[in-house]
This record gives sequence, structure tokens and C-alpha cells, in this order.
Amino acid sequence: MSAIENLTATTLRNIIGDLELDQTLTSRDTINTKMRAILDEATDPWGIKINRVELKNILPPRQIQEAMEKQMKAERERREAILRAEGEKKSAILVAEGQKQSVILNAEADKQSQILSAEAAREAQIRIAEGEAEAIRQVQEATMAGLEMLNKANPKQSVIAIKSLEAFAKAADGKATKIIIPSEIQGIAGLAGIKEIINKD
Repeated sequence: MSAIENLTATTLRNIIGDLELDQTLTSRDTINTKMRAILDEATDPWGIKINRVELKNILPPRQIQEAMEKQMKAERERREAILRAEGEKKSAILVAEGQKQSVILNAEADKQSQILSAEAAREAQIRIAEGEAEAIRQVQEATMAGLEMLNKANPKQSVIAIKSLEAFAKAADGKATKIIIPSEIQGIAGLAGIKEIINKD
């Protein structure tokens, strides 16, 4: 029995020596299995059969316990720091992606606004041009209708001469420094001629 106790202590010391400090508290099944195999093989020549080994508790010296506690504390702090860093990284990524998406949406909105403004300005110019074209057409139609009425009335030469003088008077009201007088008006430029026309009419 003494030999088995010594062999058990030695085997346990060797198995634990191969493990990390924090693994010794979480690897009882592994330790039990290894110890049973080693003890059963060693005690076989003595006629003893080891069927089961149960490790109840591991009580390392106080200094080792403190070292293990420091190691576990450091490991927890390391994991906490990693988790915090990963959280900050993900948060920064999400913020950057949000800002990027916001910039893209603002750019698209500005682009759409500029397109709509350009289309509205183009439509307004088309409407203005169409209005001006319609006004010119109506003026031309009115002028054409007036000429047709004059042609139908068959005006005398004297009426045409007076209308020519009226048109010349309108042209003379302008700021031009030189005025070219048509030959038709030059022929009736004298007052006597005008008086004759008025008296005849």
C-alpha cells in the first residue's frame, strides 16, 4: 500500500508537471485516465488491478496558488482588453461606414437636385422660347392680315405716300445719326407735293 501511495504521488506529480497551471483545475478526467493506466500497469506484477482512479482535489502550495490566481487574472484582463479593442474597432468601422453612406446619400441627393434643377431650367427655357415664337407668329399673322386688308382695299398712291411718311417719321425719332431716305419718299418730300396730296384726298 505504501508503494502504491508513493507511485500515485510520483505519477500525479509527473502528469501535473506536464500541464499548464490553469489546466490542472479543468483536466481532472484526463488526469484520472492517465493515472489509472500508469498505476494499473505498474501494479500488475504485484497482483493488483486498478479499475478506477478519482482525483478529489488538488491543493498546490500557497505560492503556486497565488501564481495561478495571478495568471488567471492576467488572462481575464487580456481577454477583456481584446474584447474591448474588438468592440471599439467594430464601433469605429460602423461609424465610418455610416459616415461613408451618409456622404454617398448626400452626394446622390445633390446630384438628383442638380439634375431636377437643370431639367426645370431647360423646361422653362423651352416654354419661354415657345411663347416668344407664338408671339412672333401672331404678330406676323396680324401684319399679314393687315397687308391683305390693305391689298383688298386697293389704296391710292397718295395713301401709300402718307403711310411712307409716317414710317419715315418713326424712323427719324430714333437715335441714329444717319438716315437713308427711300426714293419713293424723296419724290414727295416737298411741301407743295404734300399739300396737293392732302387737297386731293
